[in-house]
This record gives sequence, structure tokens and C-alpha cells, in this order.
Amino acid sequence: MARGKQEERWQLLRAVPRWVRGCAIAGLLGVWLVALGYPALIRALGGAWRAAGPEWAAELSPQARELVEAAYQDLDPERLVDVHVHLAGLGAGGSGCEVHPHMRSWSSPLEHLRFQLYLSASGVKDLERADQEFVERLAELARSTPGEGRFALLAFDHAYDEAGRVDRDASELHVPNAWVVEQCRRFPELFVPVMSVHPYRADALEELERWAAAGARLVKWLPNSMNIDPASPRCDAYYDKLVELDVGILTHTGLEMAVDAAELQALGNPLRLRRPLDRGVRVVAAHCASLGEDLDLDAPEGARELVPSFELFLRLMEEERYEGLLFGEISATTQVNRLGAPLLTLLERDDLHGRLVNGSDYPLPALNAVIHLGPLVEADLISGEQRAALEEVYRLHPLAFDFVLKRSLRSPVTGRGFGPEAFLVPEEWGM
Repeated sequence: MARGKQEERWQLLRAVPRWVRGCAIAGLLGVWLVALGYPALIRALGGAWRAAGPEWAAELSPQARELVEAAYQDLDPERLVDVHVHLAGLGAGGSGCEVHPHMRSWSSPLEHLRFQLYLSASGVKDLERADQEFVERLAELARSTPGEGRFALLAFDHAYDEAGRVDRDASELHVPNAWVVEQCRRFPELFVPVMSVHPYRADALEELERWAAAGARLVKWLPNSMNIDPASPRCDAYYDKLVELDVGILTHTGLEMAVDAAELQALGNPLRLRRPLDRGVRVVAAHCASLGEDLDLDAPEGARELVPSFELFLRLMEEERYEGLLFGEISATTQVNRLGAPLLTLLERDDLHGRLVNGSDYPLPALNAVIHLGPLVEADLISGEQRAALEEVYRLHPLAFDFVLKRSLRSPVTGRGFGPEAFLVPEEWGM
């Protein structure tokens, strides 16, 4: 299918008002709840994953095994790092992890459903051991992934208010730095730590030093959820400390849908990253801002219009002064809710592939609700034969599936896929 026709279909879907889509989704969920029952719905949308033993690939067809082997060829394992892997938990076993109470309450049915889907995708079955099961399942997948690469585990700080106080009501989840570092020390051959330190904290600079000394080379932000304005002058001392420590920021860009972001969505505007970039901070734009629209802050104040967030990200990438500082991270770009111009453009822009890095956004690759290969076949990004092979991989190993899918994509315009450099972190990052 021609790119223009496929993009027109995707644009039509995105043009449907959000409240209409929300009502339709709620209606479908209601029908499924009645027809299938809640546990069956969770299995259908989340994923009932079985153990992935070290010989899982032996169960694949020859075609699927060939696709997997090709995906991991000629990649330096020392630089093969998935930079976007979530941990989560309920505080079991003294982890210190938290989720907001509404995610476990039927008083917020959609939040409760989302929580159950994440548990299912993560392979968690026993809530009394949820935090440990999450790590054990992830370690099992990481250990059995071809390529001998490593996975960067993300801490996730609380939201903070403007006075620098913890805002627990606004904090969807919390994953302490100490818990992340502990898991990385348990499995040093598999995991590397990514700290999360809110810049409004009174002890932010001390925390950056503490966790950088523990091996973290990136700090995780989700401005739309954490209430972080990257363009605020109050962050300048924080930025200067990052430069001193040679630590970068892995920050969400564009619309956020995985956690509640409400009126803070504007903080995901890629153009708000000019301030850290101008102070010399290395910035990794998660998802390449591939979802949503933001105000064009470069325009005169009275003439600012909404522009696709991805276009604003590309504008920054094309500014020569940000080469070596700004990188795009491609997690979630193949998910059904993000398909369209961003993925097609990234594939075609091989001049940018050396400034892309790979992330899975685990556990989202194990979430049935967002994994649909049909549209990728229709857009000529993968073939029907590849789809069948990828579905085999997905059923056995969702983490490997995410990687193999991205390595299999081909632009319908250029015929080329992401270059190998898009899957290798730069040596100077020290990861």
C-alpha cells in the first residue's frame, strides 16, 4: 500500500474525537466483560505468558528462527543496551515500590483494568510476591534473549509540587533508586541502572551524585506525570550537575498515555528540552515524541499553534548545535496507537539512525492490547511471512519480539530498515 494512502487511514483514525474513542473503548470493554468475564478479558488484552526457557527458540519454525538469528547478527554486545525497561511493584519484600491506591480499587474501573493488564503483561500472579515475580520474569526473559545485550532498569521518582514536596496523590507509581540498583547488582550481566531524581527535590543534587556513583549513566523523567518543567530556570543547577557527572536524561516526549498526566501534558513538549540542551546536557527523547500535539513555542506568542510533537522533535534533531547531545529513543513506535508518519519517517531518515537508541518500554511489548502486526503488513513495513514468524516469537518471548520486529522493518520508500547503529548505545555513554 502506498505511504500516502496508509497515512490517510491513520490520520482518519486519529481525527476521531478522543471522547468518542473513549466511549467506544468503554463500550467494547463492557461487552467483553459480560461475554468473556473479567479474567478472560485480562488474558486477552494483557497476556498469559509462560516461562521462556533458554531453549525457547528451538520451538520456532525454521523461518522464525532465521528471522531471530538475522536480527542479532553483527551487533556489538558491549553496546547492545535496551535503554527503556520498567520495574514496578507493590512494596512486597521491602522493595519500597508503590502504585497509587486508585489503580487497585474498583472505584476507578479503568485504572483498575490498566493495573491488571500490566500485572498480566509482567507475568505477576502472586501479589504477595509481586515485586519479586516482576524481576524474576524480566531476568528470565533477559537471560534468554539472543545477542548477549543488557537492559537498563528504570527507577521512577514521585511527583513533586512547586514547593518541592512529594505529591503522593499525583504519583501513579514509585520505583526507588535503591531497588533498581539492588537488582542490577543481583544480575550485573543482565541489567544496568537508570536513576530517577526529581529536579524540584531539595536534595536533588546530592541524589544525582549518590546514584551516579552507583553506576547510573541516565536519569529517568516523565515530565507529564511527575510535574517537571524542563524549561524552568529552577533546573539549571541540576543540569550543571548532570554535565559535571556526565549523566544524561532519558525523558518522555509527546503525549503520555501509560500513566495519568491530566493537565500536565504540555510539559512533554520537545521544545521545552532546549534549556537542558543549551546547557550541554545529553538528552534522550523517549518515543521520539511520536504521539500527540504540542504548541510551537518557537513561534511568536500570539501566533502559536498546535503541531505534531514528532515534528517539533525533528526540528530539534536538525539543529546542528544539538548533534552529540540530542538522541531519539524508538520504544513504542511500532505499537498500534502510534503508527503513522513518525515510524515511516524514522525509517526513511537514515541520516538520523546514528542518533537513535533502542528501548522496549517493557512490559508494554507483552501487552496484547497494543501489539497488532496487521497494519504493519498493510503499510508494507513487514511481509505477511514475517508477520507469521513474528507472531511465533511474540507468543514465546515478547522482549525478543520487540527487538526482532524493529530489526525486520523496511521502509516502503527506501527499502531500508533501521541501521544497526540505532540499536547500539554510543561508547562514550559508559553503559
